[in-house]
Amino acid sequence: MTLLEQIQHKINNKTKPLGALGKLEEVALQIALIQETLTPNLVKPHIIVFAASHGIANEGVSAFPSEVTFQMVLNFLNGGAAINVFTKQNDIELTLVDAGVDHDFEPNKKLIDAKINHGTKSFLTQSAMTEDECQLAIEKGKEIVKNIVKTGCNVIGFGEMGIGNTSSAAVLMSKLLAIPIEDCVGKGTGVNPDQYQNKITILQKAISNHAEVSTDAIQVLQTFGGFEIAMMCGAFLAAAEEKMVLMIDGFIASAAFLCAFKLNPEIKNFAVFCHQSEEKGHLLLLSHLNVKPLLNLDMRLGEGTGCAVAYPLLKSAVAFLNEMASFESAGVSDK
Repeated sequence: MTLLEQIQHKINNKTKPLGALGKLEEVALQIALIQETLTPNLVKPHIIVFAASHGIANEGVSAFPSEVTFQMVLNFLNGGAAINVFTKQNDIELTLVDAGVDHDFEPNKKLIDAKINHGTKSFLTQSAMTEDECQLAIEKGKEIVKNIVKTGCNVIGFGEMGIGNTSSAAVLMSKLLAIPIEDCVGKGTGVNPDQYQNKITILQKAISNHAEVSTDAIQVLQTFGGFEIAMMCGAFLAAAEEKMVLMIDGFIASAAFLCAFKLNPEIKNFAVFCHQSEEKGHLLLLSHLNVKPLLNLDMRLGEGTGCAVAYPLLKSAVAFLNEMASFESAGVSDK
């Protein structure tokens, strides 16, 4: 019997009707395959939040001003954001990263300084970042994950903070999947109908201004991405190399995952998609990746909150696989 068959046999012989634990059975199978064992375990869960400022935010694509990015990082550091509450609730370690915020923070042991620059350029008129900046962001994302692996962590999720980053994510999705930009753009931080139309117009113009950009993932990321998205892309790649369980958050995290997936399709085997965001393009992006999210709570906050809220379901999947009786051990008649 192959390992896959052994795990499936173990799941099927628990004291329940076949398939009765639904999606939890799929997650248990996936985690056991990632860890190559019949008795998987989740050790030292971790969520990293990457923060960066976006030049495109100055073009009127967001309901909030750009300085909210650094103000929210201070809120994370003070423990006041949703991600702080949910990681604390579920005993998940939280790491904060300045990937390129347009603000100089005081040194703080809770904040990793990986600043590439003080925000990207506006991709309406020029590339968001240089080739070197993009490569450096990817490498720093990998390095941060490799340091976390040394703590014994084997399950990791990623979040982001960056006013304007739904615009970046929408264009990445549009370019990499050849989908019209209007099908990818959502309301982000909550723009009104006029602002929403304006957002689509600006992003259409940005794409046509960079008509020469191919569908090469690195080139698209360099032209339209954010430092936090590029860093997350690198982090996904490294985490999969380390055979960790990857928890994928909402729309922006999924766009970063898409970039990583284009560079290494194998990473999909390690990825648990935690929730379907309320952000318009997310369902379409998930269907293109041919994945089903665990939850649909109409959330669209980012910060890795979907990962933190879904993590107890991963624990439940592993717990039933390891602890639930089989028909044989419980002396229960199988049909």
